[in-house]
Amino acid sequence: MDLQYTSQAELLTTNKLSELACLALYLMYEKKQGKKSFWYPYIRELDRQRGRGQLAVESPLLWSEAELAYLTGSPMKAEVIGRAEGIKREYNELDTVWFMAGSLFQQYPYDIPTEAFSFEIFKQAFVAVQSCVVHLQKVSLARRFALVPLGPPLLAYRSNCKAMLTAVDGAVQLVVDRPYKDGESIVVWCGPQPNSKLLLNYGFVDEDNSYDRLIVEAALNTEDPQYQEKRMVAQRNGKLSVQVFHVYVGKEKEAVADMLPYLRLGYVSDPSEMQSVISSQGPICPVSPCMERAVLDQLADYFKKRLAAYPTTLGEDESLLADSTLNPKKRVATQLIKLEKKMLHACLQATVDLINQLPDDTVSPCPAPYAPLLK
Repeated sequence: MDLQYTSQAELLTTNKLSELACLALYLMYEKKQGKKSFWYPYIRELDRQRGRGQLAVESPLLWSEAELAYLTGSPMKAEVIGRAEGIKREYNELDTVWFMAGSLFQQYPYDIPTEAFSFEIFKQAFVAVQSCVVHLQKVSLARRFALVPLGPPLLAYRSNCKAMLTAVDGAVQLVVDRPYKDGESIVVWCGPQPNSKLLLNYGFVDEDNSYDRLIVEAALNTEDPQYQEKRMVAQRNGKLSVQVFHVYVGKEKEAVADMLPYLRLGYVSDPSEMQSVISSQGPICPVSPCMERAVLDQLADYFKKRLAAYPTTLGEDESLLADSTLNPKKRVATQLIKLEKKMLHACLQATVDLINQLPDDTVSPCPAPYAPLLK
């Protein structure tokens, strides 16, 4: 699949259909041609791989409901379900695109898409195309991604190596960082992607991924009488009324510190204090010991609830991973949730440390009728 396919996908793309969906449609039609298709050798290999990455695990988009249960407690489960629903919506739009851009499909003597292909076939094609998308480096943002049909399925990916796929004279080349011996596996940098994306796109998790992250979403309480004033202050300081905080692995303390000013703003209840905050130029709110205790308690409770949502403990995860006979899908899911838990534990510990640093740990938290919301 080359730039011609990408440009055709751009012609097809509407507000309802992504380029991946368009390419999946082409892939299905080309597959129907069998050996007559120019792409037959690639399609045959894609069929053999079935979206499986270096751990021989398919994208969770192709997992059964029972297998998705391996991700219980992880935001990844909801992300997979949401992505699958999005693919279903795109499938339902295929006929419209086929009719609107019929000249691009006139070479295919087949029925309209939803009559020719079931949703399951479309989803498999979508995942196959998705598994071939790679991050390019040293190129403009518009050319950041490329399709390499036999790239990800046949390469080993890591987040901490220097060999990479890059654009050279209009083509994608693998540029290695050292000499390789015959038969030695080449390990390639997979781009700055968190483990959730690596699993969704390529079917693996990198336990040494410095780009791994979690998301904490905080929102100002819309029932707060001072909501509009707080929203204005938040925007003035580069935050939104619904703010997403990224928790990066190894930087959990910094993430907690970044959340605190936003949460403190949500706890301001006295109108005169709110006016003081509005008139100041920074994100500093008046912080009393009881307010700080309330903010930290809420944050600690939030991390505890997220950890409690997992059906296993870190120790149980380690025991599972030590089992050499563990189902590959359960193994990669366990790797993911283990790394998520480690980040959450580090966030909780950073919060507890701040609670222990309060001058008087007997201070009761301030009541907060309009505390910010965390999810």
